[in-house]
Amino acid sequence: MTEGLLPDKLDRYLEALVPPRAPELVEMEAIGKRIHFPIIGPTCGQACYLVARMIGARSVFELGSGYGYSTAWFARAVQENGGGKVYHVVWDDTLSAQARRHLEALGYAPYVEYRVGEAIEVLRATPGPFDLMFLDIDKEAYPDALPVMAAKLRRGGVLIADNALRHGGVADGRDRSPSTEGVRRFTRMVADDPAWISTIIPLRDGMLVAWKQA
Repeated sequence: MTEGLLPDKLDRYLEALVPPRAPELVEMEAIGKRIHFPIIGPTCGQACYLVARMIGARSVFELGSGYGYSTAWFARAVQENGGGKVYHVVWDDTLSAQARRHLEALGYAPYVEYRVGEAIEVLRATPGPFDLMFLDIDKEAYPDALPVMAAKLRRGGVLIADNALRHGGVADGRDRSPSTEGVRRFTRMVADDPAWISTIIPLRDGMLVAWKQA
């Protein structure tokens, strides 16, 4: 998991408030720590699950799904919302196969569709609309993803974008890296567009949450 912005004691406090998780999900968290894979972690996972449940999401599209950790939280919400599909999208066959094993072990196989390819192009080729979209691809590509997501997300749908604070880099004028600039531009595009109502939740590395009102 990525190092968070909050002090460790607050991170531990917030994580302790997350209800007990399935052993397979806990194992996925352990894998992330062991191989230094930046999964969203249980606190952000719970937030994603909460948003998906609140809007009754039954169609979720993830742009960048890793080995299925975030997918598991969305799949649980979709299952509890009455059924539907979560699109797990990665660039790598090995990650896709790993995700399939974890999600089948969790009992979420009926609720997940797997795609391997460049996430924006896969989204273009996938019929919508969707209730919720999750964005976690290369950060410099965030601005290019936004119009495609806006076209595929239903009115009243929600967009969640990970790494919205870039370890605080977005507020550091000296940080002109392509990734940080991409996140800054994406965030400003959302904030300036009256079609969206948005905020950034400062959990872990920051999650932008935007409601499509038009």
